[in-house]
Amino acid sequence: MFLLSAVDALYEMKMQLSDSRGVLKGWEDNQMSPCYWVNINCQHNNVVSITLSSSGLSGVLSPSIAKLTTLQQLLLDGNSITGEIPEEFGNLSSLTTLKLGRNGLNGSIPASLGRLSNLQNLNLADNNLSGEIPKQLLQVAQYNYTGNHLNCGQHLFSCDGGSTRAGGSRSTKLNVVLGSTGGAVAILVIGVLFLLWWKRMRYRPEIYIDVSGQNDHRLEFGQIKRFSWRELQIATENFSEQNVLGKGGFGKVYKGILPGPDSTKVAVKRLLNVESPEGEMAFLREVELISIAVHKNILRLIGFCTTSKERLLVYPFMENLSVASRLRDIKLNEPVLDWTKRMQIALGAARGLEYLHEHCNPKIIHRDVKAANVLLDGNFEAVVGDFGLAKMVEIERNTVTTGVRGTMGHIAPEYLKTGRPSVKTDIFGYGVMLLEIVTGERAISFSPDRLEEAGEIMLIDQVKHLMEEGRLHDIVDRNLGGVYNPKELEKITQIALLCTQLEPDQRPAMSEVVQMLEEDFVPEERWEEWQLAELNRRQQHEMRQQHKLFSFSEESLNIQEAIELSAGR
Repeated sequence: MFLLSAVDALYEMKMQLSDSRGVLKGWEDNQMSPCYWVNINCQHNNVVSITLSSSGLSGVLSPSIAKLTTLQQLLLDGNSITGEIPEEFGNLSSLTTLKLGRNGLNGSIPASLGRLSNLQNLNLADNNLSGEIPKQLLQVAQYNYTGNHLNCGQHLFSCDGGSTRAGGSRSTKLNVVLGSTGGAVAILVIGVLFLLWWKRMRYRPEIYIDVSGQNDHRLEFGQIKRFSWRELQIATENFSEQNVLGKGGFGKVYKGILPGPDSTKVAVKRLLNVESPEGEMAFLREVELISIAVHKNILRLIGFCTTSKERLLVYPFMENLSVASRLRDIKLNEPVLDWTKRMQIALGAARGLEYLHEHCNPKIIHRDVKAANVLLDGNFEAVVGDFGLAKMVEIERNTVTTGVRGTMGHIAPEYLKTGRPSVKTDIFGYGVMLLEIVTGERAISFSPDRLEEAGEIMLIDQVKHLMEEGRLHDIVDRNLGGVYNPKELEKITQIALLCTQLEPDQRPAMSEVVQMLEEDFVPEERWEEWQLAELNRRQQHEMRQQHKLFSFSEESLNIQEAIELSAGR
């Protein structure tokens, strides 16, 4: 189940309870994951244990607890909880231990609890329960129903796990049978408990310390860790401006060094406007999406930090920063990205996007693919990052409806018109990024000294113009000093133009892009289709221009005639 759903279920549980000791203080509905909450344990991103025995709780049990279908242990004994046991608890199919003893529960035991086939330990003692015990519950290995108003004798079993004959004394025969059965059950229970203990020790997740410093508990949100504010403050030297790696629409990114023997370098993204719905949603979106997307060409999230006023994300430090910075912010004595590395980056970014679009579950639209959002590790391996604008794809429609977001020059035309992004809008952005990699230029500006016409112009249009004139070599970044592979230049330019076609259905899927990059050619039929579509587009554009010119000339003639008439021709 998604952890956001678990947050909702547990928050509803909290709202039905009175918390006299404040043990549920950290359970807030604006959190991304409940796995770091006090008294909650997780395994594989799923809530498996709620441990609230003798916690001074009162109120009633919320049926929403039943939404936690991965729950294995629910321990609420020794409180002052009243009301009935929700019928919905029968949906907790993974439950092995249910302890509700020493409360003030009333009503009957729901028959639905008989569906809990994995239940091994059930304690409902010392409540005000009445009626009969569902027959299936008498097969539980350990149970206790004492201190209620239940009819425990109807199945020859006692309320505390022994056996009695209804209305009479124990029979010798029954003692013999139960003695033999009890011995077998005891051996079985010991074996089961040993097996559970062994599995628990073998698969025990890592232990992390909660930021409050009051409780150690398990957190398994992938490999994501919750940091304290103080840890990140120290790591970034109090968020020094000298450590700023970059700025974006949602905040700044700082270089940091985590305290410890390894002195791990990290990048800490400090979000702005976290108290606004947009800022909070950006945080939740990025954590959720990056937690889902695990791939070597997708930026990995190390951890996060939340306070009442702060939201921070912690990533591995990318030694070679972003593709954009290595293309356009070249520092003294810093080597230029050579042609081989640029081709490696193009392929790595394509593989990352292919994973998001076609293999991630649910599929993800990035919505802001550009050179600035592709990072480079120490080996110049491309890593797609910055998921602040990303959206999960609706499986049935394969699109999402939202306001237009992204960077001008990288936004697909249909997205500007409709506000509806899709995987095809990402592919358009990727195509523009390929041209950035080849030219070293921005998407909407080109060096005026290399143009016959100065001014801001779309990079795509300029590349098309130079290709038409047979001057493709003129688009290559001058920083390369003329060292590049002409055949690869032609191929990657063709792929970029295929990706940036006006009609989204004509753009290739990312898996096709990866295949073309890995091979030495672009299929002839695909390129011929592009040339034909481009020719038609150019002819239609010329016709529109001629129509405008004709309309302008006709209007000018009418104005001239009107002037002459008014002058008394």
